[in-house]
Amino acid sequence: MSIGLIECWKARRRVGASGDKWAFELAETVEYDDECVSVEPFGKTIDSLSARSVGGETMTPCECRAPHERRRIVLTGGPGAGKTAVLELIRHAFCEHVKILPESASIVFGGGFPRGTAELMRKGAQRAIFYVQRELEAVADAESPAIVLCDRGTVDGGAYWPGEEDLWASVGTTIEEQLSRYDAVVHLRTPTGSGGYNHQNPVRIESAEEAANIDTRIARAWESHPRRFLVEASSDFLDKAARALDILRGELPECCRRHVVPLLVGR
Repeated sequence: MSIGLIECWKARRRVGASGDKWAFELAETVEYDDECVSVEPFGKTIDSLSARSVGGETMTPCECRAPHERRRIVLTGGPGAGKTAVLELIRHAFCEHVKILPESASIVFGGGFPRGTAELMRKGAQRAIFYVQRELEAVADAESPAIVLCDRGTVDGGAYWPGEEDLWASVGTTIEEQLSRYDAVVHLRTPTGSGGYNHQNPVRIESAEEAANIDTRIARAWESHPRRFLVEASSDFLDKAARALDILRGELPECCRRHVVPLLVGR
């Protein structure tokens, strides 16, 4: 996703005869890219009774208190696909019944796990990521959410595994078993070098060609999933984001589907 502009919204809580309502006002415009996005609703005030904090972020409250059948959904994509920006929009607009998991690779490498190019190191890293991802999902299930939204899933590891043997034999499972863990997967496609891939992000080390190759391997890893949604790159990233959020909203229970992202209304 090329560096562009995203509108931030100020959320103000207005209390009327019909109860609490939210009014969103245009606050300011800031630069964004896939790894650095700011959609913080400046001035947002929420009392402790009307919302809950998840991982330091406040999710939109939902009136429904009925138990929901948990659905596990993966949001994936290659470098520069816009996954980080879409997740940020979800954090500020979807309701408290959506549990967003952190990316297991960030936990592993951020915690100091060695990151190198040697095949032995790469295999060790992918096994560690696999086990962390599996346990993150297990812990999330204990909270009984309606949706567990995974920032990548265990199947993504197959796209990064080096060598001829596969990851699944190495961790005592099969690709079929791992695919069956997820109710749906939404794949944000990486833009081409001429179609918006961000070369200016200092934390992204992949060239446009390398990013496209990774994205292709991810697509191949998930291609057998019966409910895979491909969201193609777009010259207007917000159109792409709106498509992704529409898919995810369709996976929510009926009581949660009314939540919208003000930035994307009407797109």
